[in-house]
Amino acid sequence: MTALQFELDAVLDTLADRGWIVIPRALPAELVANLREACLQVWDDGRFHEAATGRADGQARRAEIRSDSVLWLDQVDELPAVRAYNAAMDEIMQAVNRGLYLGLTELESHFAVYPEGAFYKKHLDRFRDDDARVLTTVFYLNENWPADGGGQIRLYLDEACEQFIDVEPEAGTLVLFLADRFWHEVLPAKLQRLSVTGWYRRQGGSLPW
Repeated sequence: MTALQFELDAVLDTLADRGWIVIPRALPAELVANLREACLQVWDDGRFHEAATGRADGQARRAEIRSDSVLWLDQVDELPAVRAYNAAMDEIMQAVNRGLYLGLTELESHFAVYPEGAFYKKHLDRFRDDDARVLTTVFYLNENWPADGGGQIRLYLDEACEQFIDVEPEAGTLVLFLADRFWHEVLPAKLQRLSVTGWYRRQGGSLPW
């Protein structure tokens, strides 16, 4: 039985039209709570590491660009909440492939914890020398996020980065957008901010956009 609490066809139509979508209450509240508990447990266990920028030999910790910590989900994929989340995200991937022909093959994702004051400066999710990342996913785990809590993802909607939307990191909200098209940043969080961030990947080739 699907865990998705939205119509996939409507999501596909919006992605095809503008390349991004924000979906409140995308997954059941119980699953969100279980994911939040799992994230906090492995955080308390000290299993996270400081996030880096770049890839391969060029990867480095640059605190002036980003100051979050992450733990890849494949390191905790035995947890029931992580298995349920992966199953729901796989359903989205299969639908996107059927409807938009993106050729997605896998989802790589991690828990992300932003301590108080943490941020991530404006960036794209596509590496210069690797076009495997196609669709970015951000799923929030923060229950009752306050209006003045900061930590929003700012998604820039035009190439000049003059138009944008700010998405509150409220539990259950799922954000999807094309990885190579939309610059974005995470505004400084005023309290601990939790999410699952990931990228649907393909083997390679040109995008049909």
